[in-house]
Amino acid sequence: MTQPQAFQDIADNLSFLDDWEDRYRYLIELGQALPKLDVSERTDANKVNGCISQVWLVAEPSAEALHLKGESDAMIVQGLVAVLLALYSDRPMQEIAETDAIALFDELGLREHLTSQRSNGLVAMVNRIRTEARARLA
Repeated sequence: MTQPQAFQDIADNLSFLDDWEDRYRYLIELGQALPKLDVSERTDANKVNGCISQVWLVAEPSAEALHLKGESDAMIVQGLVAVLLALYSDRPMQEIAETDAIALFDELGLREHLTSQRSNGLVAMVNRIRTEARARLA
């Protein structure tokens, strides 16, 4: 299954960055480019449990796809949110349910320098998105 162009662009850019600090800076830039959620969207229902930092994910389903928005109060995590949105947002529910972001993050080397708390938070975000897609399919 081919990945969305936005995600491919991120993967390509990361492949040029050998230094982990450069990758951190790139993730921070991706996160800073995300639009902020409306205050009304930062609710307990949208909050992702299992993240050490505050993370909110908003899923807006349509007949064919799931549009996602997200935000975190931590810069690195905000960058991880941006990568997840590039991978999952506006894709068919079935593709979201079948796409293993953790394996893709491992291929890109994005988890190897994350703290265990951030890695656990990433897994929680992925599980939340895939669970939302699976629920819409049921």
